[in-house]
Amino acid sequence: MDKKRILIVLRHSPYGSSLAKAAVDVALATAAFEQRVDVLFAGDGVLQLMRDQESHGVGRKNIGRQLASLPLYDIERVYVDAEAATRYNLDTDNTPFDTQLLSPADMHQLLVAYDHLMGL
Repeated sequence: MDKKRILIVLRHSPYGSSLAKAAVDVALATAAFEQRVDVLFAGDGVLQLMRDQESHGVGRKNIGRQLASLPLYDIERVYVDAEAATRYNLDTDNTPFDTQLLSPADMHQLLVAYDHLMGL
């Protein structure tokens, strides 16, 4: 049986609510069940990729450590909204894994290519 292609869309800032962590948890849990999972950081979700985040002041665990484990779960295709990366001055060469920048048109093509989309 072929694995379904699943795309998890991470679109929330890392510490404004628990939604960012929940989306990463879903990605890791889905991949743990040997599903093919890819992720897209879009909009405010690109803020999750910022290095050296200080989360102690907001009383949350640093999401960067959790994100660094994506390759351990065989989540190897990581896409980033290029417009949001530019807006937030994100250096995608400084993330814990390889990423691919996507234009709005590329993101649309990506979204329609998957069997299942998940986003929180």
